Amino acid sequence: MDIQLIRNATLRVEYNGRLLLIDPCLGDKHSIRSFAGISPNPTVDLPMPAEAVIADAEMVIISHLHPDHFDEPAQALLPKNLPLFCQPDNETTIREAGFQHVTPVTDSVTWEGITFTRTPGQHGFGELAERMGAVSGFIWQAAGEPTVYWVGDSIWYEPIAQVIADVQPDVIITHSGGARFGDSRPIVMDEAMTLAVCQAAPQATIIAVHIEALDHCPVTRTDLRTQANDAGIPASRLLIPADGETITF
Repeated sequence: MDIQLIRNATLRVEYNGRLLLIDPCLGDKHSIRSFAGISPNPTVDLPMPAEAVIADAEMVIISHLHPDHFDEPAQALLPKNLPLFCQPDNETTIREAGFQHVTPVTDSVTWEGITFTRTPGQHGFGELAERMGAVSGFIWQAAGEPTVYWVGDSIWYEPIAQVIADVQPDVIITHSGGARFGDSRPIVMDEAMTLAVCQAAPQATIIAVHIEALDHCPVTRTDLRTQANDAGIPASRLLIPADGETITF
């Protein structure tokens, strides 16, 4: 298995001999409005041309429809005949963008020998989480491959702990930029929540993404690494890839 971080939550994943594209956000730097009143988003360029990001992709998974996870350039560039999997209630919007093979995942689906199981998420706390709307994560499983738990845009809360306890994933991908609006509590994991995942899953390798790409995400890679070191979590257990970097298992 190879996992390449493109930018923010966008990943190219080679898994079970197939190339998966995760949460494609392919617009140029500053092509999306500011979320925090600091800078238009994304705050950094793609590490490669958008056409190279989608090259050879065989399927797409969309966790939810916020523009930093599925933007207009991605909708325009992606071949409309690619299989695309999403959470329930997002399929109509995606089909209206012209995609022909859209499958909402209520529980689990199997594609090309890979089973995808949708998991819950909570995009913040209280009323803000309700306003942010539904989000999902996914577990990927295939014979001879690591079990991967992609948490998606969620804070650390009990259902995630339960998924980890039940599934015992080998690899967990967290969105760890600590996104927030003004003085709100985080709407995705921050440093402390990411370390809680590490502590709850001592058997797993954690890969922290969704960092240093949006103006409402204050956590930096250095911040997270420093706090992990202070907590005794080695770099071999908590991986914090740079944009464009590939991790091979």
